[in-house]
Amino acid sequence: MAELDDAYANAAHIPGAADYPPRWERAAAALREGLLEQGLADLDQPYGDSPRQRFDLFHPGPDPVGLMVFVHGGYWLRFDKSVWSHLAAGALSRGWAVAMPSYDLCPHVRIADITRQVAKAVTAAAAMVDGPIVLAGHSAGGHLVARMLEPGLLPDGVAARLRRIMSISPVSDLRPLIRTSMNADFKLDEDAAIAESPALMVERLPVPVTVWVGADERPVFLDQARWLAEAWGCAHVVDEGLHHFDVIDALADADSAMIGRLLD
Repeated sequence: MAELDDAYANAAHIPGAADYPPRWERAAAALREGLLEQGLADLDQPYGDSPRQRFDLFHPGPDPVGLMVFVHGGYWLRFDKSVWSHLAAGALSRGWAVAMPSYDLCPHVRIADITRQVAKAVTAAAAMVDGPIVLAGHSAGGHLVARMLEPGLLPDGVAARLRRIMSISPVSDLRPLIRTSMNADFKLDEDAAIAESPALMVERLPVPVTVWVGADERPVFLDQARWLAEAWGCAHVVDEGLHHFDVIDALADADSAMIGRLLD
């Protein structure tokens, strides 16, 4: 075991952790099926050449307010868009279209490659929906949406539409991951970790950002959230009583404080 493996292990410290993915998958499938029946889902829209470079686009009906893009986590190693569809419910109820991309995973690609894939996914989804764009991502996805603020990563026309980014339980400084066993798949060295760390970005687009984290998360995730909020001088919410797996549930609730912060 590498030095920081336990520090960055979430499931080992969450009671009933193994029950969460099947629960997410059932809820996600139910939402997709309901939207498909109503003609409100465009699934597996391509944005790149590999099979995983696809996104699902969910519609609230005609004339959406704008576009929310949710980027999933899983340490850049696991999961895909199909696990998280239910988290679109809150934004859909508020009249927003929602895009959820998959992306290639480590070790087949590097984290820097995934960052650029997500930028392509955001750009492709933006071409299908008019209006403002908000980005939300969880864990590794929190890292990826924060990286979208690197100047030049998104086309100017897409970047100009960004209204807010919400980075939920992010990994904002990748340097500690070098000291985990996961780095056998990430293949990070110091330079690569610095280049991909939102907390170390020298320049960024002037878009409002909220960093959101559960108060009961692992200490390193509380640190990672705080490092990003301090580096960027942005809003920082520590949500009482929540851990790394249930902090995202609020995205499914149109009346939640999280959805309010993201969309209002």
